[in-house]
Amino acid sequence: MIVDCHTQIWAAGQQTDEESAEFLARQSRPGRALSALPADHLQSAKCVDYALVMGLCGAGDIAASNQYIAEHVAKNPTTMIGVAVVNPLADDALASAEAALAQAEFKALAVSPAIQGFHPAHSKAMRVYDLAQQRRAPLLLAQGTPFPRQARMEFARPSLLDEIALAFPGLTMVLSSLGHPYVEEAVALIGKHPRVYADLAGLTDRAWQMYNALMLAHHFNVMDKVLFGSGFPFCTAAQAIESLYRLRELTQGTNLPSIPREVLRSVIERNSLAALGIAAPAASSGPDLQRPAQAYTLRSGQ
Repeated sequence: MIVDCHTQIWAAGQQTDEESAEFLARQSRPGRALSALPADHLQSAKCVDYALVMGLCGAGDIAASNQYIAEHVAKNPTTMIGVAVVNPLADDALASAEAALAQAEFKALAVSPAIQGFHPAHSKAMRVYDLAQQRRAPLLLAQGTPFPRQARMEFARPSLLDEIALAFPGLTMVLSSLGHPYVEEAVALIGKHPRVYADLAGLTDRAWQMYNALMLAHHFNVMDKVLFGSGFPFCTAAQAIESLYRLRELTQGTNLPSIPREVLRSVIERNSLAALGIAAPAASSGPDLQRPAQAYTLRSGQ
C-alpha cells in the first residue's frame, strides 16, 4: 500500500492575494509548470493507493477551498480522503470543523500556527484540538518550509507541540516537512509521543535536506513515525518516490552513512491510514502499487 499523506489542490484564481502569489512564484522551478488543478492531482495519484488532499492553509477563502476539496473527493471516493483546513482564530472555527467532519469527504483537519499566526497552545486552538480528539480525526500541521512572508516562524517550532501532545494524548498529529527547518525538534517530538508523526512534504524534491532529515530519524530509530507525503503540486508522487529511492546515490563513493533501502521502502509503503486511524475508502481496482517501487529501485541501482 502507498498512501500520499500530504497533497494540496486549488482552483485557478483561488490563490490570488499578493502574499499567496509571491509564495507560489517562489516555488516555481525551471521547466516545471505549477498546477494544482484536480486533473493534475489525479494524474499524480495514479501511482498511489490513497491520497489525503487539502487546500493551502491560511490563503484565500477557507470555506470555498474546503468545498472545492469536498467536490474533488466526492468525485473520487475510492482514492481521495479530504482534509479540512480550519482557522482556529475564526469566530466560527468550531462550527466549521464540526460541519466538515460531518461530511463523508473529510476525515481529518489541518491548521498552521505559523501561517495562520497563532501560538499552537492558543486557547481557541485548544478547542479545535479537543474536538479533533473527540472525533478521532487526525490533525495535520502545515508547519514546514518554505514559509509565506507573513508567517510567524517561532510558531512553527515542533517543541511547542509537546504541550499539545501532553494535553491531548488521544489526538493523532502529523507534522509536515519533518519539522524543517527544526528537524531535530521534530525527531525528538515524534520519538516522544506515540500518536505524533511527521511527513516528508516539502523535502521530497530537496534531496540533501531530505537525506539529512531522514538520516537523523534513522539514527534515533523513529523511521516508523515518518509518513510518505509528496507535497503535490510542488512534487508529484512519482517524483517523490524516485527521490526517496535515489537518496542512496548521494553517499556512493563517500564515507557518509546511508539509509538501508528496505527502510526507505518501509516509508513509501507504510499503511499510513492505519497509523492515523482513518478507515480506508472502498477498495478499487487501482494500479499495481508494487510497480513504481520496483521500477525506482532498479533505476537507482541500489
